[in-house]
Amino acid sequence: MRSIQKTLTSLAAVAIILAGCKSMNKTTKGAIIGTAGGGAVGAVIGKVAGNTALGAVIGAAVGGATGAVIGHKMDKQAKEIESQVPGAKVDRVGEGIVVEFSDKILFATNQFTLNAAASTNLDKLATILKGYPDTDIEIQGHTDSQGADDYNMTLSEKRAASVATYLKGKGIAAGRIKTKGFGETAPVATNDTEDGRAQNRRVNFLITANEKMKADAKKEAAKP
Repeated sequence: MRSIQKTLTSLAAVAIILAGCKSMNKTTKGAIIGTAGGGAVGAVIGKVAGNTALGAVIGAAVGGATGAVIGHKMDKQAKEIESQVPGAKVDRVGEGIVVEFSDKILFATNQFTLNAAASTNLDKLATILKGYPDTDIEIQGHTDSQGADDYNMTLSEKRAASVATYLKGKGIAAGRIKTKGFGETAPVATNDTEDGRAQNRRVNFLITANEKMKADAKKEAAKP
């Protein structure tokens, strides 16, 4: 019975997020998700939406009052990124932030070396990230389905690694960063059209609370 109740609660939270309920802000949604079981909900949403960034951020949720405190801390950072980093698509999700760049903003076609224009975006992003040291950053590389599977996987991994190396060179602590390559396995649009393929060629930055932020938020949430 307990497992059934947890499943139903998790699915209810999924429904809230996927429905995009306008009566709740994203911080409140994050608190609900975490209470329902962040990991389980994140896995479900990630699978249903085909969105590895969304699933990972929700899966890292703490939930409850602590999660609400973390969400408020993320609000400011998200606004800074959105206003100061050209070319960045910014989504506030629950207790984290997803920042997306299309591949052409950072790389030449089929290359994993950053182009000259990439520094404009990444330098400003790095400056903001350094101002929020209590966050972890996962960099995810994605491709479209054109070309061999192995080639696409390697390209996505090398692109994520190139971005990570650049950020470390700009003073972001290596311990905050991890990378993943997904190749063509996690499309967010159809690969049957050029527009869809362009959407699938992307790099995502997942910004979530580290253990220090979680501990500080827990203390803050416990204050009378």
